[in-house]
Amino acid sequence: MTALFALATSLLWGLADFGGGLLTRRTPALTVVVVSQAIAATVLGVIVVATGGWSEAGPRLWFAVAAGLVGPIALLCFYKALALGPMGVVSPLGTVGVAVPVGVGLFLGERPALTQVAGIAVAVLGIALAGGPQLRGAPVQRQAILLTLVAAFGFGTVFALIAEASTTITGLFLALFVQRVVNVAAGGVALFASVRRGGTALPDGSFPWRSLPALAFVGLADVAANGTYVIAAQHGPVTVAAVLASLYPVVTALAARGFLRERLQGVQAAGAGLALVGTLLLATG
Repeated sequence: MTALFALATSLLWGLADFGGGLLTRRTPALTVVVVSQAIAATVLGVIVVATGGWSEAGPRLWFAVAAGLVGPIALLCFYKALALGPMGVVSPLGTVGVAVPVGVGLFLGERPALTQVAGIAVAVLGIALAGGPQLRGAPVQRQAILLTLVAAFGFGTVFALIAEASTTITGLFLALFVQRVVNVAAGGVALFASVRRGGTALPDGSFPWRSLPALAFVGLADVAANGTYVIAAQHGPVTVAAVLASLYPVVTALAARGFLRERLQGVQAAGAGLALVGTLLLATG
């Protein structure tokens, strides 16, 4: 069950990243984040009311609040790093944050089998290679590397925090709702500050209504991925769940290949293959 839900997480996150990447080509990134997360928060709010999730309120919700605060910061750092580039370096570096939940799992006493240890090593290498690391070309700015590492460990911290935010399904809905509300609030403040500094919030000064279905998909896929990750982490080793959930760059690359006809570099294809081998080792271990 852990492998199944963790792989579902990587699929959902990979598609959400692909959709978000397409949207940010014509809409400011902060606007995409705020609107997509607001849609997800609205849907979750309805679910919480329908399931009586408010009864699950307790101290664990502070983990959801913390995840909601860390998430937007990580996203902003990641987008800034992508802007500084080169993306071929930023993208694979962004996956090193998996060390956070894996480290937490080891600290809590998890001891993966030898086969799973090998699977983790192979999968992490595959994830990095699938990002298409740029071995030649323009030098990388130190600021880009620093921002990428901050973003990566921010994402990893969200992994660890959201896994501790609930112990039941109804509690999970409430935790995800709280996380999204905090996401929207933090992102809204950042968007307001950006506009005050002269930035733009809407393309051509009007709301992109045609993009609303895509924005909804991105937000709902992202929140669904968080949910499947929590289930995966609660039903098996966090070390395994975190690595399998981090396969999303492979999904994004394959989506770009399928929908945009982008060609995979040899190193990306090799990385995808290694990631799949690592997945099999983890699942069978």
